[in-house]
Amino acid sequence: MLGRKQSLRGEHILADFGPEEILNESSDIDWANKRWIRWLLRICSLVSLVSVSANTPRSKELYPSLQYITFCSDLAITFFFTVEMVAKMQARGILKGEVPYLKDRWCQYDASMVFFLWISVILQMFEEMFDWVDKHSYLSVLRAPRPLIVVRLIRIFLKFSMPKNRLKQIIKRSSQQIYNVTLFFLFFMSLYGLLGVQLFGELQNHCVKNDTDIKNVTLNSLAIPDTFCSTEADSGYQCPTGMKCVPLELAKKVSGFNGFKNFATSIFTVYQAASQEGWVLIMYQAIDSLPSWRATFFFTTMIFFLSWLVKNVFIAVITETFNEMRVQFQQIWGLRGHIQEERTTQVLSGDDHGWKLLYVDDNKPRGWAPKFCMKVVVSAGYYLLIMAAIVANAIAAASLSFKHDGRKREEFYHYYYYIEVGFTIFFNLEVIFKMWCLGLRGYWRLSIHKFELLLAVGTTVRLIPYLFMTSFTYFQVLRVVRLIKASPILEDFVYKIFGPGKKLGSLILFTMCLLLIASSISMQLFCFLDDYDKFETFAHAFMSMFQILTQEGWVEVMDETMIKTMNGTTDEIAPIVAIYFILYHLFVTLIVLSLFVAVILDNLELDEDFKKLKQMKAREQSAGIQETLPLRLRVFEKFPDRPTMAKLHKVPSDFSLPKVRESFMRQYLEEEQEEEDGLAKARGVGGLEDSAISYRKRRPIKLLTPISHPRNADYEKKKTGVSNIICDANNQRLLLGDSGQIPLPGKGTHSHGTISSKHVRLDPKSIRRSVRGSVKLKQQNYDHLKENGDIGAMNRTSSSRKPQDLDIKMLQAKRQQAEMRRNQREEDLRENHPYFDTPLFAIGRESRFRKLCQLIVYSRYDTSHKDPITGKERKLKYKRLHNLLALVTYLDWLMILVTTLSCISLMLEAAEYRITEQPMLQIAEYAFVVFMSLELSLKILADGLLFTPKALIRDMAGVLDLFIYMVSLVFSCWMPKHVPPQSGAQLLLILRCLRPLRIFNLVPHMRKVVSELCKGFKEILLVSVLLIVLLFVFASYGVQMYGGRLARCNDPTITERKDCVGVFIRKIFVTKMKLELNENEKYPAMLVPRVWANPRRFNFDNIGHAMLALFEVLSFKGWLDIRDVLKIRLGIASTVYIHIFVFLGCMIGLTLFVGVVIANYSENKGTALLTVDQRRWCDLKKRLKIAQPLHLPPRPDGRAFRAFIYDVTQNIYFKRFVAVSVIINSSLLCVAWNKKDEPTKSLAIVSSLLNFVFVVEVVMKLIAFTPRGYWQSRRNRYDLFVTVLGVVWIILNYTVQTDESHMFGFLVIILRFFTITGKHATLKMLMLTVGVSVYKSFFIIMGMFLLILSYALAGCILFGTVKYGEGIGRQANFQTATNGITLLFRIVTGEDWNKIMHDCMVAPPFCTPGSNFWETDCGNFTGSLIFFCTFYVIITYIVLNLLVAIIMENFSLFYSNEEDALLSYADIRNFQNTWNVVDVNQRGVIPVRKIKFILRLLKGRLEVDPEKDRLLFKHMCYELERLHNGDDVTFHDVLNMLSYRSVDIRKSLQLEELMAREELEYIIEEEVAKQTIRNWLDNCLKRIRAQKEQSSLLDRLRETNDALIVGLHEDKKTQIQDKEKESENKEGERTRERKKGMIMVTRTDSMSSISGGRKFLAPTPSDTSLRGEKHPRHDSKSRKGKPSGGSKNLPHVIEGGEGITAGTGGQLSSDITSNKAVLPRSASGSGEVREWWREQVGYNSGSDFSDGTDKDD
Repeated sequence: MLGRKQSLRGEHILADFGPEEILNESSDIDWANKRWIRWLLRICSLVSLVSVSANTPRSKELYPSLQYITFCSDLAITFFFTVEMVAKMQARGILKGEVPYLKDRWCQYDASMVFFLWISVILQMFEEMFDWVDKHSYLSVLRAPRPLIVVRLIRIFLKFSMPKNRLKQIIKRSSQQIYNVTLFFLFFMSLYGLLGVQLFGELQNHCVKNDTDIKNVTLNSLAIPDTFCSTEADSGYQCPTGMKCVPLELAKKVSGFNGFKNFATSIFTVYQAASQEGWVLIMYQAIDSLPSWRATFFFTTMIFFLSWLVKNVFIAVITETFNEMRVQFQQIWGLRGHIQEERTTQVLSGDDHGWKLLYVDDNKPRGWAPKFCMKVVVSAGYYLLIMAAIVANAIAAASLSFKHDGRKREEFYHYYYYIEVGFTIFFNLEVIFKMWCLGLRGYWRLSIHKFELLLAVGTTVRLIPYLFMTSFTYFQVLRVVRLIKASPILEDFVYKIFGPGKKLGSLILFTMCLLLIASSISMQLFCFLDDYDKFETFAHAFMSMFQILTQEGWVEVMDETMIKTMNGTTDEIAPIVAIYFILYHLFVTLIVLSLFVAVILDNLELDEDFKKLKQMKAREQSAGIQETLPLRLRVFEKFPDRPTMAKLHKVPSDFSLPKVRESFMRQYLEEEQEEEDGLAKARGVGGLEDSAISYRKRRPIKLLTPISHPRNADYEKKKTGVSNIICDANNQRLLLGDSGQIPLPGKGTHSHGTISSKHVRLDPKSIRRSVRGSVKLKQQNYDHLKENGDIGAMNRTSSSRKPQDLDIKMLQAKRQQAEMRRNQREEDLRENHPYFDTPLFAIGRESRFRKLCQLIVYSRYDTSHKDPITGKERKLKYKRLHNLLALVTYLDWLMILVTTLSCISLMLEAAEYRITEQPMLQIAEYAFVVFMSLELSLKILADGLLFTPKALIRDMAGVLDLFIYMVSLVFSCWMPKHVPPQSGAQLLLILRCLRPLRIFNLVPHMRKVVSELCKGFKEILLVSVLLIVLLFVFASYGVQMYGGRLARCNDPTITERKDCVGVFIRKIFVTKMKLELNENEKYPAMLVPRVWANPRRFNFDNIGHAMLALFEVLSFKGWLDIRDVLKIRLGIASTVYIHIFVFLGCMIGLTLFVGVVIANYSENKGTALLTVDQRRWCDLKKRLKIAQPLHLPPRPDGRAFRAFIYDVTQNIYFKRFVAVSVIINSSLLCVAWNKKDEPTKSLAIVSSLLNFVFVVEVVMKLIAFTPRGYWQSRRNRYDLFVTVLGVVWIILNYTVQTDESHMFGFLVIILRFFTITGKHATLKMLMLTVGVSVYKSFFIIMGMFLLILSYALAGCILFGTVKYGEGIGRQANFQTATNGITLLFRIVTGEDWNKIMHDCMVAPPFCTPGSNFWETDCGNFTGSLIFFCTFYVIITYIVLNLLVAIIMENFSLFYSNEEDALLSYADIRNFQNTWNVVDVNQRGVIPVRKIKFILRLLKGRLEVDPEKDRLLFKHMCYELERLHNGDDVTFHDVLNMLSYRSVDIRKSLQLEELMAREELEYIIEEEVAKQTIRNWLDNCLKRIRAQKEQSSLLDRLRETNDALIVGLHEDKKTQIQDKEKESENKEGERTRERKKGMIMVTRTDSMSSISGGRKFLAPTPSDTSLRGEKHPRHDSKSRKGKPSGGSKNLPHVIEGGEGITAGTGGQLSSDITSNKAVLPRSASGSGEVREWWREQVGYNSGSDFSDGTDKDD
């Protein structure tokens, strides 16, 4: 970000007009510089858009005056823009000049618009004046580009406070990302297109009459309805008697454009199916024509990957791009989270204790009312009164209903009119009263008051009789919006979403402009088509393009337009029309809708400044574990204590004492005796809090005075003695490693048995661990003790810690305290109540039977296989399989198996195959009940039922288990044979269908998914409330506007209700194909009775039906029916209502669900509060975890032939040749392979040749890499596998040549097609995104399947025998569980789910009742409503959005920008190549001595220069050396170390990880410094020894130094002699010194008497310059602490300045011994020490550490 901030300086800011207008300011054309001229031209562009939108043949027929208005306006507009263009050309030059006109992009755009304006004017002259051009001529398409002129108007709103280069960079990167994701989408489209061609071919088999002439097929030749069929008897649908299955060779404009005949048609069909619109009909056609498994596999996987995964990657791209642009465009949107300051009388302020009103701005001008009225206005009672009135008004409006009984519509709302008059008067008085109290200025300041005034004025005008039931009704229904103010949580949520209105408002304006431009362009493209009303006027074009935006029926618009275009022009135009609509659909559905999700997510996102504060707050909240026990355990506190008494005969210092029952002791101490307390006070002795009893940790000591017998001691002695016992017991338990609470000094105890001071858990093991017989003292328990036994040193940190670092320690301590208090309370109950933790109050706590039950319940597979010698964990093959086995206990695995088998038995049940008549199903039911009885019995006996800590019923999961068991037990005992519909027995059968949900409780990961969803229930509930308010507002408006007005006679020729009697002939729908009738044939029809009724699936007669209709519209289903009915019966103006609702409810409302679910997922994952740098660091860690060595053997330089082959295989042209071969091989599947077709043989030959190329590639790689090196790469294994399959196919193709062999061949090619992703970096990253998303969402997908299974089983019972209708049919029904699962999967995609719901609501007299539910074909209205609505909401709005959240998480993980990533893929690839050079054996581990070699070879961000970064180089080497104590290091060890060293850890790491990392680097600095000093001293000793052998050098040293240096030489000589005696133990001693981390040196006054463990000096952690920057305070202290006479005693060694005083060394050693990070207090000669240190930090220092690594380089 630093680079970005710097790039903002010195660059030009973009203005609000184009660059050509900037140049006009300096030109000689004065009139062009005037502001009103520029605005005039912009208004002209808007008028031009309106003019071209009205310029259609149909519009001129409806309004003849438009032909003159449009012509005159176009002529004037053209004149203005032409004058502007000529003036600019004259001023700037056309092609020559400084900035020529035609070389500027905006000028080129303006010139093109002028050109099309003249074309439009000339074309209109030919049409209107000369009649040279037909009014319905296709030349009208020349007007299509004209609507783009409105960009001149939009351009003024693009005011960017951003450098132009930066803007171009963002646009380039985002467009590149969109291009890459589109390429990935096309890859999957191509994959399924090729699969469709080979699996299905052309679906053209239809059932026709036996006497049908194939060459002359008419509408009456087909079955009713038209049915696809199969010519093979063992698959597909077989035609009924009297009909035959034949292929129909029909033209595309007759049969339709769907199919899989060739690759282009297949791609078209796949894209249509991927839009989840019309895919079900195609699947049913394939199921009827071919084996069902092909269609089921093809379409389910296509919907999952293309619709749910790949297309959602676009949301991730748009969201990431929007986040980046939001940061850059901060000045456009304004400050986020900024609340407009409004002057209010009172402010509601809340804290931990409650809410209260605070007066502010007392000097604000008030109205004319007395103070009492002001108090009334701001009182809570007045507020509640207004809210109650709003609710009453809403209830009154909701009570309005209409009936079709012949009465006039006005009679139904006659009384409602007077009620509304009363409410209007009441709310008008409210407005007047507030104005009187606050004054006009005070009232107008608040936005809510303006809204109230608007509603008051609108509802008052509405009371005019002829305006009552008109559009003014909106003012009345909007009153309910004021209820949002009643809930502060809801109000805050609404403000968070809609408060920053610029973003959402700008996006809405952008969408509307896009719709207007696209509608106008489409209208001009297709308005010339005869007898086609979808684009004949602008209103119809807008509805059609808006319909495509909602994806509802967009395929019908496209297909019908293609057919009409082919009829009006030629057949070759149809593909161009399809491409036009597909591109528009792709843009609006994948980009525009994704922008809405991005805006919602951005509004829910916190600012970077608040995230770290929120992180600290979240840590504080997480630290506050609930201390109180659940209610089921607190029940025991209500009963008197009955502890088991214990006698003490000896004090704990005499022998190892078990844990003392502290609860009993504290209770014994705290017995309140008023007389004795008074006596104690009289004697001056305080209570326990005032006593001198200390709870410090100290060494166990014997009591000076023995404890007196309680019967002979007074109260004070008794209290003091028992307190000493507790103190000694605590100390001894502490030293023996026992866990428990340790009271700190200075605090007393609470009456509840918990100590009020801070407690620290020393051992994370259970508080009940016994220490009986354990006398071994653990070292880790001594580490935190001081010499006097004080525990205060436990939480002390070094002096280098910052204040915020201590916060995490405090939070950890707080969390430990809360946990210990809770455990202590549980421990007290266990000690004082014998029935606590006693299953069923009968099984003893420590009984063998209970332990046996616990052993059975908790036994599980152990994955920790340790080496018995070394104690290290062994590396296991198939580790994931082992982890899967250890996922749950053995008992749970058994119950998962039993539950699965029981679910399979449930799936076998059907109306004809009932459990009451099938013994095998009964056995399965009884087996499940028996196994579950055993399971629950074991768990209850082991952990209890309710009143134990780990009881079975401790959460909702246990309640669900018990409920499922009780239902199964009751059913197995009852097994009713007579089950009437809508009876208790049928309800029991439905409750049995909850059995698959047991697996949610048995699998922890699925339980976690449910808990994560429940955690976000609050936000989901808020969104639901908002949508319900929106539904109520529009439903109330719909009832008042359209109630009772939509009913019509089903005979379209009848308009009056009185005439709607008798019967009429109604045409029957046969097929969607455009087949014609012969001359003497009639259209198939039947007699139908006339009925005056509402539309079939919706009406607005009451609030309930209206809300149901609008709820269906929320899923984009059914709104076209409402639109068409409103347009036909009430006019096209009435359709505005449903369009507004669809836009608000679907475009904004449903995206709230997506945003909230994604935000909750991020919050549960812990990424919601992460800053940008922290999130990138988390992504980097995951990316590094996935990264693996390349497994590419090094180049065999010793063998020329292999080296040549190696170079060929690694050549870029060879790789491209192989990739092109794969593409060519895959393109052979563009035509279906059939044994009967001649081209199949040629294609097979070409494929065989290409397989030979792949064989050669594999052989070359085997030669170059050797078989062992080749096999190490997974990609090579996959290539070898596919190549072997290709060879097998070649053999089969030339020996057998059957359809099965051809299918095997195209499957081999499809498998080869996947290798393209490995050869393209972008496809590889995106494929990893999808792959990891599928892996991570496995349990979500399984949970969704279990939910679908439960609903399918319930659907079989509720709707298994319902009669066929519009949605329920031969393929779509609940007759079996398999059919139910398929139907529910279809409903998940939203395909006509509302039609299926209404079919399942059928009731008498439209169905036949029965005595049993399997004997009736009726549905269930209430059951259908609950069943389908809950299923659709849970699955579609919540569960599927989790997939979007997972994709977004993994997209940022795999597909990050090179510029923003902490480590790019190029850097990781560089490290992989470097590792591959060093790791010759391809084992993934290398010796630690080769680390320096790797670090030298690295380039890019990971590069380390040993000359410039000597200290860093040493630290990195030592960090890896100490990681495994000098053992080999792995690929990820080195990569993780480099990642830590390459980022700014203070920005990227969270606090806990940052502290741990800083501590590690601190230790490394110390150890490297010590080792460097130690090695330097060794070199000094060697030089001194050499000097002693040369007498001349000794004489010179005697002349320059005093007798002090002689003593030093004697000490050094002694050290050398000792060192020679212990040379064989030298390395072991150094290892022990490194592990100790310090060198003990005793400081004395004599220079020659240095004693200690090792007689070497120990320096401070780092060099002087570095420590001076980090710790200037210590550096100043070191200067002040110089000894006065040090300069005279310093030995002067010239090379490197090696010289240091013992005093300095003593200070250093003491500092290091006391573990304080301070600098050495230098004596004189500090300059020489600094020079020596700068020289020694280099890796070529000659140290033993460096030598040990250089030898192996």
